[in-house]
Amino acid sequence: MSIRTKFSVKSVTRNEIKDFIESYHYSHNINGVISDYCFGLYDQANLIGAMIYGRPAMAGQWKKYTDKPEELTELRRLVCVDITPKNTESYFIGKTLRWLKKNTELKIVISYADLEHGHSGVIYKASNFEFKGTIKGDRVILVGDKQYHSKTIRTTYKGSLKPYAKKIKDQLASGEAIYKQTKGKNVYLYKLA
Repeated sequence: MSIRTKFSVKSVTRNEIKDFIESYHYSHNINGVISDYCFGLYDQANLIGAMIYGRPAMAGQWKKYTDKPEELTELRRLVCVDITPKNTESYFIGKTLRWLKKNTELKIVISYADLEHGHSGVIYKASNFEFKGTIKGDRVILVGDKQYHSKTIRTTYKGSLKPYAKKIKDQLASGEAIYKQTKGKNVYLYKLA
């Protein structure tokens, strides 16, 4: 049975895939990820993959590639269970890119392969993304097996730190969390228009 007949891709809500991503994605979190478009990959009724597209993590990133911020989205999270067959991720990406072309005014998708976690971007190359270079590493915060961007501790809502930002800031102060310098990321671009 081929991937195309075995699996289905559905547009879903963030809540439908949140626990799955936090269990299977190497970051183990979606805090701070703006979820404009979410997708689930299903083997019959079983969720076996999840993907989130949303506003880029780096403010102003759109200026490099488009005329308006609403023309660029970032593939923020992509994860499938390990037992999926070869080419499952590229099938999943392809189905979501076709959905974005048909249902949005987006022109560009950007994504990053995290060298810190051994990802070079093979899946993006297989999905016809264009390699745009490598950006230098950044400082992240490690709390157990979860990783947060260093700006997490400055995340506010209506002038006050968000509860998770305060918690992480307190964990840094107590030594439960630490800073770590990362290796960097490979940048990939896909033109929808």
